[in-house]
Amino acid sequence: MPDITTSDELQQQQIKYGELVVLGYNGQIPNGDRGRRKSKFQLRQRTQANGLKAQRQHLCKNADEVQKLTQADFHSISYTLSRNQTVVVQYAHDEDSDMFQIGRSSENQIDCIVMDTVPGAKTFDDLTVPQSTISRYACRIVVSRHPPYTTRIFAAGFDASKNIFLGEKSIKWKNDRNEMDGVTTNGILVMHLDGDQFNTNSKATKWKEVSVGGSVFDLGEGRLKFNYQSTPPSNTDNILKDGSLIDLCGATLLWRSIEGLKYTPTRRLLELELDQLNSKKPQCPVGLNTLIIKTHPFSSASSSSSSYSPNAFVYVLCGHVHGNHKWGVKNDNNELRECPLCRTIGPLIPIIPGIEPAFYVIPNTDNELTTSYAFHPCGHMTSQSTALYWSKIKVPYGTKGLKSICPFCSISLSETKPFVRLIFQDSIHRQ
Repeated sequence: MPDITTSDELQQQQIKYGELVVLGYNGQIPNGDRGRRKSKFQLRQRTQANGLKAQRQHLCKNADEVQKLTQADFHSISYTLSRNQTVVVQYAHDEDSDMFQIGRSSENQIDCIVMDTVPGAKTFDDLTVPQSTISRYACRIVVSRHPPYTTRIFAAGFDASKNIFLGEKSIKWKNDRNEMDGVTTNGILVMHLDGDQFNTNSKATKWKEVSVGGSVFDLGEGRLKFNYQSTPPSNTDNILKDGSLIDLCGATLLWRSIEGLKYTPTRRLLELELDQLNSKKPQCPVGLNTLIIKTHPFSSASSSSSSYSPNAFVYVLCGHVHGNHKWGVKNDNNELRECPLCRTIGPLIPIIPGIEPAFYVIPNTDNELTTSYAFHPCGHMTSQSTALYWSKIKVPYGTKGLKSICPFCSISLSETKPFVRLIFQDSIHRQ
């Protein structure tokens, strides 16, 4: 009888290198992942290696020479220096590495389709942006097929014709090895952690730019004025470590290595701790009703028709957990409430469990719960270590520079109080 192996079984047999997780999604994109457009991508060893390595460099003096090379059956990168001078770098198959391509294009050669992240998006329609800033072929990840499975990032990806084109106006140069290199239009940035593990002791380093050839450069005051040719590459390399962040100019990805994932909670553990919290039947001090914390997001508006809500809400300035009652509304402003327990005036928002395991850092203590803290102002529930870690990490935030964000929804955190400890009436989380 023939050995029939399903695609799921085959995937389980393949060596897993790690995961690329898009910041801003709580376990999946709104209304569910769709094909290669997902909130998380597992990179596994391919059945056959598809890696590439630079083989030789051609100097072309006319368009016919360029066309002949770029239409040949091999991958290439073209650097247009002038109308009559183009350098084409020919690439050959590398049986010792696997390549994964990332971008917003839905073409078959793109393994991970990533679109612009919209902070706080609740439906798929919310993800629509007028004009995307993510490149169709943003970057490529190359992983060694042999232990320790070194993972590197390079700017730009190959298109359907197996080419990468850097036009005459793009930024490019020759390095000290007489090899061509360049950067993409909007740039690919990387930020590594200063630390051996993905925990609160790890410190953020400076964001840096990755070139097409994989060199890493400190960010200058202005990219067009920055002299990449005369500036030596940064002492940072393009090797991704557990916890490294990649910015595509519109979305930020988190790299979790297979070793690092061993220390993250499973989705089942997160759901189990949530069930344990709900089984203790926390009560609202005002409505005296049992509160429920649901796995899926919900809006406060959906509960506003009743005098109280069974869903758990939190006063994010003090941390007291209540139902969505009408007590303490200030000047008909439903966004500002007075906490009946401590008289603090501030927003009352729903508590939403953070259920993407990859965002959780290694806890400081063995008994640390994943249901004890919440980010402010979004209300995503998480562990103390995770809240503390992400409050210290700053990522590119559109035209607003660098900001700390909630990893589960990408909403920027409060600068004065980025997270709060959840305080239940019956001291469920008494410390």
